[in-house]
Amino acid sequence: MHKVVKVFAISFLCLFFSCKDTKKTTVSNTFQAEKWGHINGKQIYLYTLTNANGMVLKMTNYGGIITSLLVPDQFGKVEDVVLGFDNLKQYLEPNPCFGATIGRVANRIRNSQFKIDSIVYNLESNSKHCSHGNNEFDRAVWHSEKIENEEGEGIKFHYLSKDGTYGFPGNLDVYVTYTLTKNNAVHVIFEATTDKNTHVNLTQHSYFNLAGTQAKIYDHLIKIDADNYTEIDEDIVPTGIIASVNGHDWDLTKSTRIGKNIKKLNNGGYHYNYVFNNYDTKLKKLIEVIEPKSGRTMDVYTTQPGVQFYSGNAIDSMLVGKYGVKYGPHSGFCLETQHFPNSPNHSNFPSTLLKPGEKYKEEVIYDFGLVKHY
Repeated sequence: MHKVVKVFAISFLCLFFSCKDTKKTTVSNTFQAEKWGHINGKQIYLYTLTNANGMVLKMTNYGGIITSLLVPDQFGKVEDVVLGFDNLKQYLEPNPCFGATIGRVANRIRNSQFKIDSIVYNLESNSKHCSHGNNEFDRAVWHSEKIENEEGEGIKFHYLSKDGTYGFPGNLDVYVTYTLTKNNAVHVIFEATTDKNTHVNLTQHSYFNLAGTQAKIYDHLIKIDADNYTEIDEDIVPTGIIASVNGHDWDLTKSTRIGKNIKKLNNGGYHYNYVFNNYDTKLKKLIEVIEPKSGRTMDVYTTQPGVQFYSGNAIDSMLVGKYGVKYGPHSGFCLETQHFPNSPNHSNFPSTLLKPGEKYKEEVIYDFGLVKHY
């Protein structure tokens, strides 16, 4: 038997996790902005937000990246539950998009091509297919400002993706707001407008490990409210067929230990886009994750029709992350809530088309708590 409870205040712990040896330019009880370097003459900041419960969110305006997320466990021990790096230099080097804001179009577009109004757009590709918008957003320097609302404090990022960038049509004006809530959640709101018909599919690409990033993710329990998934080919690109998960090793309709079937799966582990049940664009809870040893839980709420659950199968075993920890396959998992991969090329998928005069808006909430066993 278990009971889920919210994390109680341990504000003093945040004192042990403030950044050192960097010049602080803005400081308050819950917010810090530190100069973190320069890219092409543009100032890069590392922001630290702390709520009254001692939960800490660190982000940078380079790539709109979550660099750290410090969450207490059931014993009051605070640990970082996302993979990442200690410094800007490492984020500039090739890496698996740790913590990044992804766009224009998350995931894969087959053969780097789509058609709008009989016009064929050939995109620049970073593989055989265009993946994650050719990494435009996660390598951009975003304008950023502190915000405060009834939920808590946060950062509002702004970026203008110009018409023709990597082959995508339209000037896409994008705002992404990250709020660390008073109730121990990270609330992300994606917004965009365009001056030409284009495709948009934004997501958040953190690699989570609720055990604290030094252990593998196998003991996590996960449940996804999805009876179906998008069938994929050998390139992990949807074929257009929406199929049932029933009878497959990647069926997560019931709470399942990640390690139970992970080594039976193709592509080194989980790498599937799950199709949520009863999609209606409303914000609702669709995913539950529990890490039994620490007691940490994470509920995921979203307005999106699906989620790419990726179990970090291709993380380089020689990659050294924060605190000198050596990562490797299955060191973290992604829950990338989004429209389906390759949606521009499948009319039976929920549309990613955005037109002038329309506003793109999607949300995701990563809500943290504790489960206590007795």
